[in-house]
Amino acid sequence: MSELGRWPISCDIPVQWGEMDALNHVNHTVFIRWMETARMHYFVACGFTDLLEQEGIGPILAGLNVDYRAPVTFPDTVTVHTTITSIGTSSFQMGYTLTSAALGGQKVVTATVSGVVFDYNANHSTPMPDSLRARILELEASGSG
Repeated sequence: MSELGRWPISCDIPVQWGEMDALNHVNHTVFIRWMETARMHYFVACGFTDLLEQEGIGPILAGLNVDYRAPVTFPDTVTVHTTITSIGTSSFQMGYTLTSAALGGQKVVTATVSGVVFDYNANHSTPMPDSLRARILELEASGSG
């Protein structure tokens, strides 16, 4: 079985001037949107979005915990790293680390997301299909560790 938590998906996101708030740093909600972008890259890479399109089974957010470590300002580029750290019967946990280029690669946010595999046709959670679990494990095995 492959090891989880290897950070297989990363994306660089340039900070936009309009993402800063009245306190002259990126607003906390923006980090959550950036994590959502990385999460969608992950779901495309592992086939979760295909499963949703073909069978109506997809992810749904159940919880979110974000720890803000340092403020980010414009101009900068933030790199969002994501991984799945655990898989249950119908749930999964994702980890995030966001780093700032302007701050020399310093971690500016760490976060965890709880997700559930959801049957949108039946409107309830459902066990993760074995094929999806296998693709996640394969993706995680390709990560940088």
